[in-house]
Amino acid sequence: MRIIVAPDADAAARRAAAFVARHAVRAVRARGRFAVALSGGQTPLSMLQQLALEPIDWQRVELFQVDERAAPRGSSERNLSALERLLLSRVPIPRAQVHPMPVDGPDLAGAAAAHGRTLAGTLGEPPVLDLVHLGLGDDGHTASLMPGDPPMQVADAWVTATAAHGGWRRMTLTLPAIDAARRVLWLVSGASKAAMLERLVLGDRSIPAGRVRRDRACVMTDEAAAVLLPWRGRTVREPRRR
Repeated sequence: MRIIVAPDADAAARRAAAFVARHAVRAVRARGRFAVALSGGQTPLSMLQQLALEPIDWQRVELFQVDERAAPRGSSERNLSALERLLLSRVPIPRAQVHPMPVDGPDLAGAAAAHGRTLAGTLGEPPVLDLVHLGLGDDGHTASLMPGDPPMQVADAWVTATAAHGGWRRMTLTLPAIDAARRVLWLVSGASKAAMLERLVLGDRSIPAGRVRRDRACVMTDEAAAVLLPWRGRTVREPRRR
């Protein structure tokens, strides 16, 4: 696990967007396309804005979601709303290459199974994403894999439905789908994440985030979140801009 500490949240977001762009270029050069899954929430909003400015060949991108709330389309609770506003409306990606999680119908479990087939049909079996972007919750969750929830134990599906959390049922990539990715990018910022980021970096498997494979992971974080990290020569600190 590589850890890069930026001075603040905006700098971490810029570094994260540049990281995604570099891997997009490499994937297109190596395999002719870049398959990426992006997480929702507040933390990546700045990254999405910056990503729209990066020199990415969007005609060769297959874009998936890491997770989604079963909220009405257009709702601010829906991760797709921010994704469309900050990124998709600003880049020339073909709509057929955008694969939103289908959370509109009443049968969320059936829709999750169908979306798993879409993932595998697009990327192969197992579906190997070039990059999965993850966030970190204050309770140690990542994607919509919550502490103690049955979806944490799913080993025979790429996508699954969850019970209600924060008032919404959700759809999420499973650990096998995340672990199959060529690279994992964590974007973590803010003092409220410091304790969980320390547990993630130390490999605490009692939290969902700690169950994600580490050998392909890069953590992009800021000084506030990194305050508790053990410095053991694995961390790159970005100098502050003058």
